[in-house]
Amino acid sequence: MSVLTDTSVGDQVEESEVPGEPAPAGAAGTRRTRLRRLLAAVLAAVVVTCVVLLVWMAAGGRSSASGGLELPREREQAMSLTDQFVKRLGTYSPDMLDDSRQMPAYREQVREVITPKFAADFDKEVATAEQLVAQGGITRSAEVFATAVSSVDDDSARVLVAGAFTDSYAQGAGDEARTVDQEPLPFRFTVDLVRIEGEWLVDDFTPVSAPQESGDPATGSGTTEGSTP
Repeated sequence: MSVLTDTSVGDQVEESEVPGEPAPAGAAGTRRTRLRRLLAAVLAAVVVTCVVLLVWMAAGGRSSASGGLELPREREQAMSLTDQFVKRLGTYSPDMLDDSRQMPAYREQVREVITPKFAADFDKEVATAEQLVAQGGITRSAEVFATAVSSVDDDSARVLVAGAFTDSYAQGAGDEARTVDQEPLPFRFTVDLVRIEGEWLVDDFTPVSAPQESGDPATGSGTTEGSTP
């Protein structure tokens, strides 16, 4: 579940920020403007690609299993829980650390929406995320662009979700301290849900690729740029 810890802290620091080598104010401003415009264009393209992917995959699910169109309530519940799951899984910060350098509130917010089986796997991975937060001061937030139901019945569902994780970290100390924001990391997941005693819970999730990247578009197998939080 590398999605908990994928990050590239420091990779985005501009060359002009190296101590002793300040860039001219005009050049630095122009560079920042170009970077902001480029990032905005990239994010717009990511959003469009993600939405197209979700519609394409959901259409494939409807052709084989009607996509659960006869179960509108279950569809809404499954998409709502998927949205909650991704945001909970991809939201943590140093403020969540306790004296033992763990994040009990983070653990609890994720466990509330996953099955006991999935919780066992989650517990094996969360310590790595806690170490990253404690040592690097990492803050992560998650944004969901779109969700689409691939299949659903009375007690199980598969939902496609696309979005991006955004990381930031603290640099420097005292008066020199500042927050460095990383570029958003796009993701696309297939989320499997089950209903246990009337409650929908997430049982697993898997990264998916765009159609042109996958060896088997029907299954969504392959790799993706935001392979896991």
